[in-house]
Amino acid sequence: MEVPDRRLLAATFEELALPLFDQLYNFARWLTQDTAEAEDLVQETYAKALRGFPSFQAGTNFRAWMYRILRNSFLSSRTGLKTTVAFDEEDSDTVPSAPGSTPESILISNADREIVRQALEELPMHFREILLLCEVEEMSYREISDALTIPAGTVMSRLFRARKALRGVLEQKLQGRTHGV
Repeated sequence: MEVPDRRLLAATFEELALPLFDQLYNFARWLTQDTAEAEDLVQETYAKALRGFPSFQAGTNFRAWMYRILRNSFLSSRTGLKTTVAFDEEDSDTVPSAPGSTPESILISNADREIVRQALEELPMHFREILLLCEVEEMSYREISDALTIPAGTVMSRLFRARKALRGVLEQKLQGRTHGV
């Protein structure tokens, strides 16, 4: 009987896919720069993944597979064709302050975060994307390789170049800036 197989398939998909929802939404929000578009992109990703789940190869990286679907959906969308990406500011408002923080140290920390956000926006999309996956989503090189469908060596070299480019933009932005009282 085919129905139980579909139920089992849906239950397995749900167990694997639901824990990734917040991560996929954050990545989509970062890519689209728009809450509604991010929600649509995640919905489209889950629909495509559910339809394609029978072809998913057990033993491979499900997380990377979901990110690849999301990324490909974004790139084939109207928004993705523009290739404009912004840093997700949603989490920056909820950063807990360290014990003993002063208003001045919190202000400096927020200013630094804004400079990093601006620097990220100036980077080419392929650099922003790889930095986000590695540093924010904490994906391994193998997961990034699977998600972006590029060799692991390319992940390492692109990440090196992205960090170097980010460092250069930050140094340029910080020239002449002091934290004096």
